[in-house]
Amino acid sequence: MSNSVVHHLLNRGFTRPVSFEHRNKLNSSCVPAAGKIGRSSLGAQLYGKGLKKTRRRLITGTGRPVSFVTQAVLAMDPASQAVKRFNLDGNIDLLVEVTSTNVREVNIQIANTSDSLLLHWGAIRDNNEKWVLPSRCPDRTINYKNRALRTPFVKSGGNSYLKIEIDDHAIHAIEFLIFDESRNKWYKSNSQNFRINLPTERNVDHNVSVPEDLVQIQAYLRWERNGKQNYSPEKEKEEYEVARTELREGMMRGASVEDLRAKLLKKDNNTSESTKSKGTSSSEQESQKKVSKQPKQKQYFSTEKIQRKGRDLNKLICKHVADFVDPKSISSTEPRALTTLELYARAKEEQETTPIFSKKIFKLEGSTILVLVTKLSGKTKIHLATDFREPITLHWALSQKAGEWLDPPSDILPPNSLPVRGAVDTQLTIASTDLPSPVQTFELEIEGESYKGMPFVLNVGERWLKNKDSDFYVDFAKEEKHVQKDHGDGKGTANNLLDKIADLESEAQQSFMHRFNIASDLVDEAKNAGQLGFAGMLVWMRFMATRQLVWNKSYNVKPREISQAQDRLTSGLQDVYASYPEYRELLRMIMSTVGRGGEGDVGQRIRDEILVIQSKNKCKGGMMEQWHQKLHNNTSPDDVIICQALMDYIKSDFDMSVYWKTLNDNGITKERLLSYDRAIRSEPSFGNDQKDGLLRDLGHYMRTLKAVHSGADLESAIQNCMGYQDDARGFMVGVQINPISGLPSGYPDLLRFVLEHVEEKNVEPLLEGLLEARQELRPLLLKSHDRLKDLLFLDLALDSTVRTAIERGYEQLNNAGPEKIMYFISLVIENLALSSDDNEDLIYCLKGWQFALSMFKNKKDHWALYAKSVLDRSRLALASKAERYLEILQPSAEYLGSCLGVEQWAISIFTEEIIRAGSAAALSSLVNRLDPVLRQTANLGSWQVISPVEVVGYVIVVDELLTVQNKTYDRPTIIVANRVRGEEEIPDGAVAVLTPDMPDVLSHVSVRARNGKICFATCFDSGILSDLQAMDGKVLSLKPTSADVVYREVNESELSSQSSDNLEDAPPSISLVKKQFVGRYAISSEEFTNDLVGAKSRNIGYLKGKVPSWVGIPTSVALPFGVFEKVLSEKTNQAVSEKLQVLKKSLDEGDQDALGEIRKTVLGLVAPAELVEELKSTMKKSDMPWPGDEGEQRWEQAWAAIKKVWASKWNERAYFSTKKVKLDHDYLCMAVLVQEVINADYAFVIHTTNPSSGDSSEIYAEVVKGLGETLVGAYPGRSLSFITKKNNLDSPLVLGYPSKPIGLFIRRSIIFRSDSNGEDLEGYAGAGLYDSVPMDEEDKVVLDYTTDPLITDEGFQRKILSDIARAGDAIEKLYGTAQDIEGVIRDGKLYVVQTRPQV
Repeated sequence: MSNSVVHHLLNRGFTRPVSFEHRNKLNSSCVPAAGKIGRSSLGAQLYGKGLKKTRRRLITGTGRPVSFVTQAVLAMDPASQAVKRFNLDGNIDLLVEVTSTNVREVNIQIANTSDSLLLHWGAIRDNNEKWVLPSRCPDRTINYKNRALRTPFVKSGGNSYLKIEIDDHAIHAIEFLIFDESRNKWYKSNSQNFRINLPTERNVDHNVSVPEDLVQIQAYLRWERNGKQNYSPEKEKEEYEVARTELREGMMRGASVEDLRAKLLKKDNNTSESTKSKGTSSSEQESQKKVSKQPKQKQYFSTEKIQRKGRDLNKLICKHVADFVDPKSISSTEPRALTTLELYARAKEEQETTPIFSKKIFKLEGSTILVLVTKLSGKTKIHLATDFREPITLHWALSQKAGEWLDPPSDILPPNSLPVRGAVDTQLTIASTDLPSPVQTFELEIEGESYKGMPFVLNVGERWLKNKDSDFYVDFAKEEKHVQKDHGDGKGTANNLLDKIADLESEAQQSFMHRFNIASDLVDEAKNAGQLGFAGMLVWMRFMATRQLVWNKSYNVKPREISQAQDRLTSGLQDVYASYPEYRELLRMIMSTVGRGGEGDVGQRIRDEILVIQSKNKCKGGMMEQWHQKLHNNTSPDDVIICQALMDYIKSDFDMSVYWKTLNDNGITKERLLSYDRAIRSEPSFGNDQKDGLLRDLGHYMRTLKAVHSGADLESAIQNCMGYQDDARGFMVGVQINPISGLPSGYPDLLRFVLEHVEEKNVEPLLEGLLEARQELRPLLLKSHDRLKDLLFLDLALDSTVRTAIERGYEQLNNAGPEKIMYFISLVIENLALSSDDNEDLIYCLKGWQFALSMFKNKKDHWALYAKSVLDRSRLALASKAERYLEILQPSAEYLGSCLGVEQWAISIFTEEIIRAGSAAALSSLVNRLDPVLRQTANLGSWQVISPVEVVGYVIVVDELLTVQNKTYDRPTIIVANRVRGEEEIPDGAVAVLTPDMPDVLSHVSVRARNGKICFATCFDSGILSDLQAMDGKVLSLKPTSADVVYREVNESELSSQSSDNLEDAPPSISLVKKQFVGRYAISSEEFTNDLVGAKSRNIGYLKGKVPSWVGIPTSVALPFGVFEKVLSEKTNQAVSEKLQVLKKSLDEGDQDALGEIRKTVLGLVAPAELVEELKSTMKKSDMPWPGDEGEQRWEQAWAAIKKVWASKWNERAYFSTKKVKLDHDYLCMAVLVQEVINADYAFVIHTTNPSSGDSSEIYAEVVKGLGETLVGAYPGRSLSFITKKNNLDSPLVLGYPSKPIGLFIRRSIIFRSDSNGEDLEGYAGAGLYDSVPMDEEDKVVLDYTTDPLITDEGFQRKILSDIARAGDAIEKLYGTAQDIEGVIRDGKLYVVQTRPQV
């Protein structure tokens, strides 16, 4: 699978358009709103800390239900005694007014503030200075780490408002701080909390009598609202008295005792009649019991929605990246020898002049059958060969459609053929070739197209051999898109392990017990092979799970034995998971292909319970008996589907089409049922009197089947973790699974919530519950546990349910606003991050989406532009993950699939299907939906035009520009490339490059396009891109503007006219002047001249002392022209010089591989002592640090960097670039500019004339975090870009926010910059072709833009961008021409590291 597959996967639309609608399900008291419990098919009793599916009575909050919406309050009167006035920051007024009714209100108003204020607050109760969190809170309030509440202010005009209602009379004050989120600033009251005392007078008649049972219920409800805290006896007594007081107040307002009782005991209409006991209802007993016991579980959700916990997302980051294991270290040093049949196939394919029409390989009893088909001029040739040792008779026929056997014409029969009724028997012959062992062959040639295929079986002695219990069939009507490949040498795989798997496959096919036991035996070997070992295991297990391999071959095995083998395998994988975190992602995928298993009784019950079902429901014959025999002989995951099909059939009032639909939708055909060792030949047949009993008993039986076969099934996984035992409804008691210890508090309630919402149409509450469950489970998955595999299967089930819920929820997204789609994207990214070993980039994408949501809610002008950058980064993260899977898995799939004779189509799409099966596919679909919305909102259009040139040319579609950069097209060509990295050359003859990729406007390829007058543009619209790709080979006219590209198909006459125009604009010829060594190894910046150094060094020397004082210029020295040639001529480097001469001769003769060898050879140069001393002296005189002062090793690092700069003269891009413009490469000389590295916070590139529009009144610049290599090099993603008018430099306009996931950072170091005489020639953009090499390797840091003030702080952003623009304007005025400037920002200080004329 190529990168085009990755691109196709991540850019295609997976679903139809979608819509979201958000609803808050909490009432004004933050108490869950009552509602009907959702459905669940879970019928088992879960004990211990487990679950029990029952209908529940819901007791709602006290007092009158009030819907609260935060709103602007009336202006306050500062003179009122109820108003307190504070001053914030000297010029901001804070007014607080308290009003006292039955519910006390605190109104807060702040003048002249930003629109991102939060109230960070809590309450003071009972003279305890520790904050309590009131249960009644304004809309959009969040719980902050269970220590405080945070409520956003409402912005209206120039003021911000907030109203808080306090209904707890034990609260006598509130305290708060104010936080400006956008400025990251706290406001306090003289370094203390603001404190507002509340009126506490209460007119309560203490003689009013309240029934004690109602006090108990009211106290319970208060305890529940307060988070079910653990109360001391004193606190519990105090709560009773507060509850009593609240009820008395209600009675004084006119409520009767019966009114209070009815309100407190409000019941669901579906709840069964309460059982009375000692004068109280069961609800009252429940309340009394819960108040007295105070259980520790905290129920943090309503029946409609959970309240998600606030988490520090940075704590979710995993950086477990498996070390690369060189396959050579785990495989034989010699390439794997080809088998006899492979040698025969290779020889046969070389003999054939006709392309192979189809190729099939079948594995059988440790031997192989090869079938090759060729077609030419109406003739079809079939070549069959096998390495069976025993004599083989081929029993065959021809067919005009699949499934039929027709007598072949007598005139085409091969030798040794004997016609029999409806077929022919042909004795295979031994091939007369020089092969290590005999090969038996059969050849047939057919004239015409009347026959479409050849069915056959083999006869070996007394045995008939078939293809997985079916006839073999060769189809020569339909050409294979994927012709089956040979094994190859297994490069990029743990091929020793895969060879062993291939050798053991015939044994593994006997039964699941055999396969799982073999896999268990290979776990240690896979572990020793590292990541590639487990990749091979995953490929093998997935081929098995997708039925590409035989499940059972006439071997009678007990279900208990399969279950034990599964248990053994999953236990071994569990142990590796606990000890090797870098393999967890692969191990999760392996376990998802294998059922949970279990010791003893769970597996045996598959046999036992089917007998009970038959006996109880009087269905002992027909299909049920055939299924019973199949279950006894060899149960498999197919049985889960068969059981479901039976239940669906019964529920549909015995509609047989429903039975077959369930089977077929899950890959089980009639042929598959017949292929079982104990075939299922009949259809089910039941009566109405059996309906209820069968549905009940098959439902219970499904649980047993899933416990063995469906480890990741949600209900089965929950039961295994929460604990269950048999309910003794007619089945043998015996299975008991204890609950897992150490589960989080409240976890059973959370899982119950998930099960109750799992089938609901509105999937948002379910998704939140599933992700909360995964987050709560995560700490247990990161440490050893004796039941770790059960926890893993639960997490896999939760993960899988997220994916299916997202797919089911697409309908909710129809006509959705961007806020809802962004929220769903954040949920899917969270799910993907929780399943990934290396998730740092995904976590920062998640934080980016949350920041985008906050921008949207706060109505920030640039929210869509920022969200687009997060979307682009999310796409890059998906592409990176897909490419990683491709690199790790596909070679193993190709190699092992070929060894095992797996269908080629299944091999070719292996990695693609792995990607589709995960959250990445859902995420790709969602971002594809959101992209056009964001582009429209941000006025981005469908194109970004980097080089607006009108052209006409022939369209050619390529996967990567890199693959054609050295080509020469003999006619004007428009290249449509899926991938453009940014550092490629544009091939000769190309007049345009169109791509969906996003290279920076100032990247190398962008500069090349503008300099070469080549149209270059990024297309964001997949529909337009598909249209362009469909025009492959046609002639198009492109007419770009600064923001759009108009294209149309034209005839070749317009192409001729355009070509004539282009000839008139041919660039002038250019040449190089060879430089000589002038006797100096090193010079200071004051000595930089045209004869000694290139323009890069001279420009830096010129700027010194001429730019404004606030612009820093790094100190520089240089190794001038000719030093490389001088060093090469030294006697100590004679061997290097001679080798270079040989390599350059090979290069001149067309051997492009010589370029790499030349670069390696240059690194062998030895530094003359004079060079070392002169460079040391020059650097120290210029106040630059000398590397050698830190030790000899540091000088060696510096010398290696200098040689790499010299060697870059022979990098591919530079070499072919000079050849294209006919520059003499031998005349190219390389000086080396030496500068101290500034460890940049930011790096920038400025073009003082807007390169996209050509507007000289605008400065265009791009900024990245860290060093500038990510901007000018081939690092994926976009930089921050902006323009500024030269007459208004303090008002930069951001055009795009950054999406680059990586930043480069370095300690104090030295950088050695290339400075050739081939850079900045008029009419030739040589800049950027050669390498600049730091002495120390940069650190790659995954970037979190949500903590970057350049993104989050508008004032900081404006200052930095304005400083960059002012520096560009000053340097342009200094030179008098448009400039291309590079620089950095460190601690707010701006430095310019180089400038050159803008081209």
